[in-house]
Amino acid sequence: MSKRTIITSLALIVVGIIFGAILVSNIGGGVVEGLAGEGTKVKLGGPAPLSAPNQSLKAMSDNFVAAAKGVTPSVVAIEATSPGDSRAKEMPRDFFHFFNPDQDPGPSRGYGSGVIITADGYIATNSHVVEGAEKGSIEVTLHDKTRMRAKLVGTDPSTDLAVIKIDAKDLPAAALGNSDDVQVGEWVLAVGNPLQLTSTVTAGIISAIGRNIRIIEDSYGIENFIQTDAAINPGNSGGALVNLKGEVIGINTAIATTNQRYQGYGFAVPVNLLKVVAQDLIEHGEVKRGYIGVSINAVDPTTGKAMGLKEGKGVFVQRVIPGGAGDRAGLQTEDIILSVDGKEVNEANELQAVVATKRPGDVVTLKIWRDRREIEKKVTLRPREEDRATASASDSKDEREAPEASANSEVRFDAIGMTVRSLTSQEKRDLDIESGVLVATVVPYGEAFNRNFRQNQVIVEADRKPVASAGDLKKIMDSHKIGDAILFKVRADRQNTIYLSIELPPAQ
Repeated sequence: MSKRTIITSLALIVVGIIFGAILVSNIGGGVVEGLAGEGTKVKLGGPAPLSAPNQSLKAMSDNFVAAAKGVTPSVVAIEATSPGDSRAKEMPRDFFHFFNPDQDPGPSRGYGSGVIITADGYIATNSHVVEGAEKGSIEVTLHDKTRMRAKLVGTDPSTDLAVIKIDAKDLPAAALGNSDDVQVGEWVLAVGNPLQLTSTVTAGIISAIGRNIRIIEDSYGIENFIQTDAAINPGNSGGALVNLKGEVIGINTAIATTNQRYQGYGFAVPVNLLKVVAQDLIEHGEVKRGYIGVSINAVDPTTGKAMGLKEGKGVFVQRVIPGGAGDRAGLQTEDIILSVDGKEVNEANELQAVVATKRPGDVVTLKIWRDRREIEKKVTLRPREEDRATASASDSKDEREAPEASANSEVRFDAIGMTVRSLTSQEKRDLDIESGVLVATVVPYGEAFNRNFRQNQVIVEADRKPVASAGDLKKIMDSHKIGDAILFKVRADRQNTIYLSIELPPAQ
C-alpha cells in the first residue's frame, strides 16, 4: 500500500468520525441529554403540511363547533333511584337495547340524559330513564354542575318519552328543529352523558329514517326512529340528536348492539313527536292522542299487484274497529291508505307516527285505494279508550251455522307448496266460522310459506270471492295465470283475520 493511499484512508476515517458525531448530536432533537452542547436551543416540530386549511372544510368544522357549543348547555345529566326490580324488567331480550344502566334486581341507580325544553325548568327525557323512580329520587345536574331535585311530570310509554321539572329560571332551552326535514346522509351530533362522561359530543350521519325496531312493548307503541351512526352509549338515553344548525331533531333512545355498548347504530325519537307529547304532559299530565281505529300492515309488491296497484305502496287495512273513527268515516277492510294529509305512508309505523301528532277531534284526510281507484276519506280522530270499548262490544259471536260443504275434499297446490281441505260442520262450530278451507300442509320455504301461510289457518276469501270448499279455491286459482297476484283473507286464529297475497310462480 502506497504512502498516498494510507494518507487518503486516514483522512476519510477522520471525516467519517466528525460527520458521525454531528449526526448523533442531532438525533432525538435534544431528547438525549448531553449530546447537544451546553446552552444549545433545540427546535421541536416541523412546518405545517398545509400552508392554509381548505376553507370549505374549515367552515364545516366551525359549524360542528358552533352547534356543539350552542346545544351542550341545554343537555343535563339525570340520576334516578328505582326501589326494586323495575329496571331489571326493562332489560331487553334481543338485539335492540334501551340504554338501561343496571340489572341488579334490588334498589338501583340509573343514569341518563335530558334536554331542557323551557327556560323555567321543563326537561324532556326517555320514559325508561325515570319510570319507576322513587318519589324525590330524580336528580338533575346542569352543564354548570349545579345539582337539583326534579319531579316527574308524566311519562308516555307508547313513545318512550317523559317530562320532568326542576325549580329554576332563565335556563338555556334548546332550539327544537323539524324532524320532518331530516334527510339520510345529513351530519348530526349526539350530545349526552354516556358512561357518566358528562357533556360528551359525538358526530355521525343520519343513516336511516322511519325505523321500527319493535323495542316498545306497549301494544300501541309508536316507533318511527331516526337512525344514526353517531356514537351513543348507556347514559346517552334522553339526550339530544342535533343538526348542524344546533337544533334538536331527536331524543336518543336505543342502540343496536350485542353487548349493550356502541356497535354502530343508535335510534332517536323524532322531535316533532316530542313536541306533541311534551306539550300534553305539561298541560294535562297525560297524552291526549287521536286514533283512526284500524289494524294495518305494509303493502308489498305482490299485495299491491293483487289489488291493482302498479307498485307496492301504502298500508293495508286488515281490520276496522267497529264504532271507531275509521269505521264512522267509512273505512273498510282491504282499503289501502296511500297518504295522510298529503304525506305518503308506506309502512304501518309511518302512518302511526303521523297520526300520533294529532289529538282526538282533529280531522285527517286519507287518500285511499279501493276497487282499483283512488278516493278520499276525512276521518275525525277519536281517543283510544272509546275504540277499546267498541272493540270489546264487537266481540259477540254470530251463532249462525253454515251448510255442510264437501267435508273432506282436499286439494294440493304444488306450485305454491300448500294443501287445503274443506271444513266439517263441527270444525266450523269449533272455529266459530261460517265457511272457509283449512290449510292442511305448507311446504317449508315454498312460495306459500314465504308469504306467511301456515298450517291450520283458514282461508275464507280468495281474490275477494268467498271460499266455502277446497273446490271453490281450486276454481279461483285455476282462473288465474302464472304471474298473477291473488289476495287471500285468512283467519289466523279465532280472534284475528289477516290478509296475505301470493304471486303464482312458473311450474317447476
